[in-house]
Amino acid sequence: MDQQHTIPPLKKEELLDLYRRMRLARRFEETVNELYLQGRIPSTLHLAIGQEATAAGALHCLRPGDTVFSTHRPHAHALAHGVSPHAMMAELMARSTGTCKGKGGSMHIGDFARGFVPAIAIVGGNVPIAAGAALAATLQGSDAVTLCFFGDGAANEGAWHEGVNIAAIWRLPVVFVCENNLYAASTPFQEAFSIAHVADRAGAYGIPGVVVDGNDVLAVRAAAAAAVARARSGEGPTLLECLTYRLCGHSRSDPRTYRTQQEEKEWQERDPLPNFVAWLTAGGHFTPEALQAVDQQIEATLADAIAFAEASPSPEPMSLYEDVYA
Repeated sequence: MDQQHTIPPLKKEELLDLYRRMRLARRFEETVNELYLQGRIPSTLHLAIGQEATAAGALHCLRPGDTVFSTHRPHAHALAHGVSPHAMMAELMARSTGTCKGKGGSMHIGDFARGFVPAIAIVGGNVPIAAGAALAATLQGSDAVTLCFFGDGAANEGAWHEGVNIAAIWRLPVVFVCENNLYAASTPFQEAFSIAHVADRAGAYGIPGVVVDGNDVLAVRAAAAAAVARARSGEGPTLLECLTYRLCGHSRSDPRTYRTQQEEKEWQERDPLPNFVAWLTAGGHFTPEALQAVDQQIEATLADAIAFAEASPSPEPMSLYEDVYA
């Protein structure tokens, strides 16, 4: 891992926070996958195992008042932005204490109080809305920044182009973060694009396009910090492409027959979590025991989250008519 970046060195507590966010996301998704197989989670799951560095790194430089838009694969984003794992677990178990009162499930995790808009599962549908949120901040005289995640497949949707275009024209304070995991469901990137990178499209809109190793949490953090600072200072949007890989299927029903075992093996060797652990320990930043203490705290948190969710009531039938707008 190349960890030489232009930003000032992070403090030890910041490095540990990055590790904590990544580990929490990984263990949350591994745990809910087990719960799903046990029949304790009723809806499907879109996991982001292997993509934690992009979520943790991109969100680490935001501050209170900023807004985040996610996708149908929102768990890592939500946890990295501070959404309660207890409320998330309850949402996945369809309980009334969930982030959306048990009505949204995995693909609609959100918490307006934390600036995490309930995830939008329509591919590319969050991009123009994120531009709208950035416009609202501008009109209100705020220096808040909007950060919008999407996958490589979303960049071929019409709404994506419309959202990026209007953000560029009006120099809106938004950072567009592409999690390019090489596949739009099962469609390989090279079969859907005639360019090498999604970020190559930035030039058509007159904004910077940046490509970064999405499995290197410090590289993502450095690139995102620069993009967020640019947006906050009124210079407009950035298209940040993070090259990563999901080490799981597109959804729970995906057999992954469109990928080779050799490809998966090569990307497993680039797994961002053990590589970051190796860097933290080899560099003398933390002992293995210090990181294990964080792991134990996370396991306790997840066990408590499961207990909280299972003890929570299911939504009342009449609540179906609440929070509905026409």
